[in-house]
Amino acid sequence: MRTFSIIFILAGFFAGGLHAAAKKPLPKPLRALLITGGCCHDYAKQKDILKQGLERRINIKIDHAHSPDKSTKPPLAIYGNPDYAKGYDLVIHDECSAGISDPKIIAGVLAPHKKGIPGVNLHCAMHSYRFGNFRAKVELDADNAKWFEYIGLQSTGHGPQQSIDISFENNVPFITKGAKNWTTQREELYNNVQVLPGTKVVARGAQGQRKAVVAWANEYHGARVFSTSLGHNNVTVADPRYLNFVARGILWATKREDWPVAMPENESFDLNSKPKPQSNKGGKGKVSKVPKSAVTGGKATASSEEKNKN
Repeated sequence: MRTFSIIFILAGFFAGGLHAAAKKPLPKPLRALLITGGCCHDYAKQKDILKQGLERRINIKIDHAHSPDKSTKPPLAIYGNPDYAKGYDLVIHDECSAGISDPKIIAGVLAPHKKGIPGVNLHCAMHSYRFGNFRAKVELDADNAKWFEYIGLQSTGHGPQQSIDISFENNVPFITKGAKNWTTQREELYNNVQVLPGTKVVARGAQGQRKAVVAWANEYHGARVFSTSLGHNNVTVADPRYLNFVARGILWATKREDWPVAMPENESFDLNSKPKPQSNKGGKGKVSKVPKSAVTGGKATASSEEKNKN
């Protein structure tokens, strides 16, 4: 009888432990601000693909700061507000602001990152916030080098839209864990004017004889920064390999390498935008607010090439 009593006590102890473990609260989700808008891309669709795809994979809540403006100078609400990232764990730059050249505005965009907020930068973010003779190799600490110093690499243009052969390197093992070399559909291979000191190459791309670094990681004023120049077309942004890659880059940048990355099954996205006619109240020049919660912007169509910003 004594033996049975001990067994029941132990069973109750383990059951109680499992019950407590089941009640253990999940970690607080990361809060990220995704910035989109500007020239040459279907940001109206891509912002939603990124939000949906990343929130399915990792414990993250993404808010939009989006402008439907299709120029190289989208009037993003973050401009002039150096505290735009207050309350966020991460900023994802996916804007195409090639015509924004005011050093004061650029300093404001960089302000949260100088204070330690991590950054993830996608595609045309590499060609934003540039001025002066940016097509030549910039000198470190020069006025027109500020954005490139944050990015960790200087790029000035791209070739035609063709498939890119992607090969991964093991310089940041967490980001590339489980990744296999793959070939994209039609994409733009961004050039490399220079890879800045301290930058770690994560992936390289090739279009025939043209080759370039297409993903990398660096630190900026103590903040981790992950960047990839891939992501021009919706089909790339919606590719599970791309979303997995960006998700792991986010966890690395925010030092959440112990968090899992889920692999959604039967995932699909609507890749085609169906823009509505703009009313007199909206459209070009409209400024969206930095969100208190998730908001969406107006619809827009994608251009096939980044002709307007080069």
